Amino acid sequence: QVQLVESGGGSVEIGGSLRLSCAASGHSNSKICMGWFRQAPGKEREGIAVIATDSGRSFYANSVKGRFTISQDNTKNTVFLQMNSLKPEDTAMYYCAAASFCLGTVTRGTPQGSDFYYWGQGTQVTVSS
Repeated sequence: QVQLVESGGGSVEIGGSLRLSCAASGHSNSKICMGWFRQAPGKEREGIAVIATDSGRSFYANSVKGRFTISQDNTKNTVFLQMNSLKPEDTAMYYCAAASFCLGTVTRGTPQGSDFYYWGQGTQVTVSS
């Protein structure tokens, strides 16, 4: 069973940057997909970035492409989300997720929450002046 530990959330000014981290443990297969999703109050969950850890291939939502970057460390067990040029609309609870496969994401080319079944507890990101 995979456990996910998130860190790095907090408050940041408009136009600023923040980096989130997610460490996965308890999985036996190194070929795993990990991703970031967010949800603001009254809004649906939005997939923002996914990485296939064996290949390093990444997928982004159009709303964050060019501003956010997902990456992994050398162990391929930790993923990061570098968020630049932050906007108030980026304010949300951010969740880390993991799955053995992410065929929906690969097929569609954008993050698909239905691929994922392990979820972290979330970390709040607030963007304001």
